[in-house]
Amino acid sequence: MTSAVSSASSASPAPSGSNPKDQPDCARTAALAALRESDPATKAAAARALYVAVLDGRAACPAGLQLDEPAGLPGRPARPELVEPRQLGRRSMQAPQGRAVLLHALAHIEFNAINLALDAVWRFAGMPAAFYTDWLKVAAEEAYHFSLLVERLAQYGHEYGDFPAHDGLWDMCERTRGDVLARMALVPRTLEAGGLDASPPIRARLQQAGDQASAAILDVILRDEIGHVLIGNRWFRYLCDGSRLDPHETYMRLADQYHAPKLRGPFNFEARRDAGFDEAELAALAKLDGEPPLRPAAND
Repeated sequence: MTSAVSSASSASPAPSGSNPKDQPDCARTAALAALRESDPATKAAAARALYVAVLDGRAACPAGLQLDEPAGLPGRPARPELVEPRQLGRRSMQAPQGRAVLLHALAHIEFNAINLALDAVWRFAGMPAAFYTDWLKVAAEEAYHFSLLVERLAQYGHEYGDFPAHDGLWDMCERTRGDVLARMALVPRTLEAGGLDASPPIRARLQQAGDQASAAILDVILRDEIGHVLIGNRWFRYLCDGSRLDPHETYMRLADQYHAPKLRGPFNFEARRDAGFDEAELAALAKLDGEPPLRPAAND
C-alpha cells in the first residue's frame, strides 16, 4: 500500500515547497494523481490504499494546499463509449444479457463515484481535516463496490467497457467545480441520494430473476451509500452553518442555479432518514410522491 501512495504522489503535479522526507505524503496530491489514472483497477486500488495511508499516518491532507487543475480530468479508459442517457435502452432482467447490462451500468456509476470523491479531496482547499478523511473513505468504499461489480460482471462473461454508458454524475461534478457548497448539495444529497431510492427496486428485480449474488452486492452498496449521503449532508450543513444560510432554502436555490435533476419518487424514506435528511425534507418528498405525511422515526 505504501508503494501505491508513493507512486500516486510522484505522478501528480508537485506543490511548491516539497515536504521533508520524514513528513507524511500529501494525500490531496495523491488523490489528484489517482483521479488522473485511466486504468480502472489501478485507480480503485490507489483509492483504497490512500485511505489506509491516511488512517495509519503515512499520508496527511494539508488543507491550505492549492493545486492547479490539470487537463483531462478525470482519467478514464477508452471504453465504455459514453452516450446520451436516452440512447441506453432497458433490457429484461430475466435474460443473463440484461443482468450483465445492469451490472455494467452500476459498475460505471461506482467508477464515477470514485472520481467524484477523489475530486472533492484535491479540489477544495481550506476544509477541516475530517472533510478530506471522509471523502477518502467514500472513495475507498466506492472502489470496493466497483471491484465487486466487475468481479460479478466477469462471471457473466463481460468486463467493464463492454457496454455504452452515460456521464451524468461527472457532468454535475464539472458544474460544481468552483463551489464546494453546491458540490455537497447536488452530488451526494441529490444524485447519490437518488441511488438510495433506486436500490430496492433494482435489488427486487435481480432477486426475482434468481440472481441472489448480484442482489447481495446491492445490499452492500446500499449500506455504504447511506453513509456516503450522510457525509454529504454533514458537510452541506456545516457549510450552511458557517455562512448562516438556511439549508432548505439554500438547497432549493442551488438546485435551480445548477439545473439539478428534478426529484422523482418513489423515495426510500427509511434510507434517506438514516442518511441525515430531516423530517421537513422528507415531508416535502412525501408530497412529491403523493404519499401521506411521514411519521417520525421512533428514535427521533
